Amino acid sequence: MDSFLKGVKLKTALTILTVVVLGGLAGCNAREKEPLKEGKELLGEGKELLTVDFQEAQTLRYRFVSSRDIDIDWDPGKSGAKPDKSAVDRFSESMDMVVAYTPVEVKPYGLTTIKATCESVRVKRSKDRRKDAVESLAGKTFTFTVDPTGKIEDYSQLDELIKKIGEKAFGAGGRKRGVKEPDMICDFIASQWFLWDSVSSIEKASEGVSVGQTWKSRLSVPTPMVTRKARDVTYTLAKIRQTEKGRLAVIRSSYSPAESVPAGWPIPYVGAFQMSGTFGFLRGYKILSLKGQGEELFNIDAGRIEQYSQQYQTQWEASLLFALEGVANLQITIKQNLTMKLLED
Repeated sequence: MDSFLKGVKLKTALTILTVVVLGGLAGCNAREKEPLKEGKELLGEGKELLTVDFQEAQTLRYRFVSSRDIDIDWDPGKSGAKPDKSAVDRFSESMDMVVAYTPVEVKPYGLTTIKATCESVRVKRSKDRRKDAVESLAGKTFTFTVDPTGKIEDYSQLDELIKKIGEKAFGAGGRKRGVKEPDMICDFIASQWFLWDSVSSIEKASEGVSVGQTWKSRLSVPTPMVTRKARDVTYTLAKIRQTEKGRLAVIRSSYSPAESVPAGWPIPYVGAFQMSGTFGFLRGYKILSLKGQGEELFNIDAGRIEQYSQQYQTQWEASLLFALEGVANLQITIKQNLTMKLLED
């Protein structure tokens, strides 16, 4: 309850400051407005302020799970030459990770510095028992800065860590070997780079959001192949639930293929190399479709994400590296699930 009240106070203070900056309260004395009820009278009717609040030294732990089922149809058209194997190859992989976030310097009206610690990382594959490069993140830390809207302003340490584990994806021989092993580094990026995307992408966040309101953003598409794709996202504030822990904003999302990937997104590895396994024999990946939906619970009063779930399916077209004339392109279907949940102490 104490943390809940602190969240409310921070929310109120931030609301007042934001409106003052915008000139909405120019020349007014806040005392004339007392008592404030969480700053609601400073917003439009039916509006809610969705901002991220932090308390110094209070650690929040989240569990992230990324899992996918992959189907490779070697002969979708049932015509032409057929590889000497089953028509459809099926396999799966998943990453289970716990990350602890501890604010080390809190500035409610500015940038807050947060220390993140990867407490555990486990990867499972149905057809490969080798250690995944992303598992080397266990015990690693990085710091970043975030503003009250949840926008991360300084990714430098996270970006450096991503590049380091990218090197580990080449195994004991390193870059000289020139062969990259399967990894789930892009799943780690999807969980950390876009942690508060739903609230940080709100345009004119200081004006609040009303139930039914929508806004746009863009998220990454982690895959088992080496690709660089994004998905367009439409967020909707579906409803607000009253709970003992505070008011929960139910934010729903829908996805579609994006035309491009923002230049600032991280790249774990660059240069020429070959993938080991099945995807080392494929090329020319073309995304045919992407569709899905998700839901997030954001605690308005505590100023934190409680959990999210994202599900979508993608279909791809690809060709063999040394394809023979008349051989049809194969198709890849990936069913992706991304979840996150706040772990209670």
